[in-house]
Amino acid sequence: LALGQSRPPPPTSDLRSGTMPPSYSISAVDAVDLSKPDGGSVISTGVGFLDHMIDQLNSHAQVGVSAVVASSSSPAPTTDKNRYSDPPEGQAEIMSLVGSGLGSKIGALIKAKGVTPDASSRFCCPLDEALVECVLSAPAGGGVLSAFELAPYGVYPAGKGRSRIGRMSTGPLDAFFGSVAEGSGLDVSLRKVRGDNGHHVVESAFKAFSRALRNLLDGTTTDSCEGEAFESTWGATSESKEQGLAMNRCAKLERSTKETSISVDLKLDGGKDGVRVDTGLPALDDIFTTLANEAQMSLGVECRGDTWVDDHHTAEDVSIALGQCLDKALGTKAGLNRMWCAVGVVGDAEVEVTMDLSNRPCLTSDLSLSTNANEEEYVEGDLTVEMLVHSLESLVENSRMTVHIVERKEGKKVKETAMAAAMAFGRALKMCSAVDPRRAGKTASSKGTLSV
Repeated sequence: LALGQSRPPPPTSDLRSGTMPPSYSISAVDAVDLSKPDGGSVISTGVGFLDHMIDQLNSHAQVGVSAVVASSSSPAPTTDKNRYSDPPEGQAEIMSLVGSGLGSKIGALIKAKGVTPDASSRFCCPLDEALVECVLSAPAGGGVLSAFELAPYGVYPAGKGRSRIGRMSTGPLDAFFGSVAEGSGLDVSLRKVRGDNGHHVVESAFKAFSRALRNLLDGTTTDSCEGEAFESTWGATSESKEQGLAMNRCAKLERSTKETSISVDLKLDGGKDGVRVDTGLPALDDIFTTLANEAQMSLGVECRGDTWVDDHHTAEDVSIALGQCLDKALGTKAGLNRMWCAVGVVGDAEVEVTMDLSNRPCLTSDLSLSTNANEEEYVEGDLTVEMLVHSLESLVENSRMTVHIVERKEGKKVKETAMAAAMAFGRALKMCSAVDPRRAGKTASSKGTLSV
């Protein structure tokens, strides 16, 4: 089936058993912006993992959704979360039914918000073993699933991936998103950038869709930090900025060993006190200065290290200390935007960083550092390429972030690539650490917390 074509109806019989699968009906379908449906957010499709994925709309789109599925064989839903997981053939009908129902409600929200036909939104969602990109637009000609490139769902088994996650079949997922697209009138594109874990590939797709939908409803996109809608939501005079400054988020750290003596003073204050970084490694100073300026934070770093030995102890210890200060300043992350992606361009280098203040530290990167065209061993001066990599790893691990780095274009020199990555990292951090007043201090997570 080519994307954009009408999909065939779901199977009408179970060829293995010769029995007819039950037909399904849906009720209590709703999607309410920045609130919960009148009857509460009841999600009961009869396929437990699908319920969990649909719930991402509540947490990440901030759209309260509900949907209840019943069957001809059991009209009243039971407490069995996986009551309709078998036969697997019936899941295609359930996913199409639920997708159409939620899609029509989402379409009504889009219309009520006055989303124009030329509007679009892009979001990448980072999990520790997956990164999926979602692009939404509102074409005048109606909705379509223009791209769906998620399979294989992981690498176990190799070349095939998972056919089921929990009791949910992965095969009909295109039916779900295709029906959402048709019902909502949206052009939906979902592409896996990377991912070895099937569970996380699917979760990343649902979260990316949810975040892209939130941005579309807001009139914003990760591709631009300009425009009236962006300024009113996240800009210098927004409620988000005001609340963030009022929180007085800051951290200090001093640490001394036989190898280094370090002090860090960090404030998430819009950068009003400026940035001063002196590590004894000028290239590392440039990287962290750019990162802090783009994140709009005040930062003072001083290190006296044993650079006469080499760069290892200084680069590692400064990165650890900076990460620990960031983690302390960000606190529980409750009420924060939490996820964003941003691009940095320096010279020929173009790098995208996708970040999640997840408290689950993981860095995944495809920067062409070990394979750089000039076979450079040093970034610049005494900072080696291998310690640039280790510095990024130490920063991410100690700030407890999930970060994906994607190299769009390689720089002529490693320094260009490093500075583009620092720029993108800082821009993503600025947006992830922004307060979202609509969350009213609650954590952007279906778990309800990032602390455990």
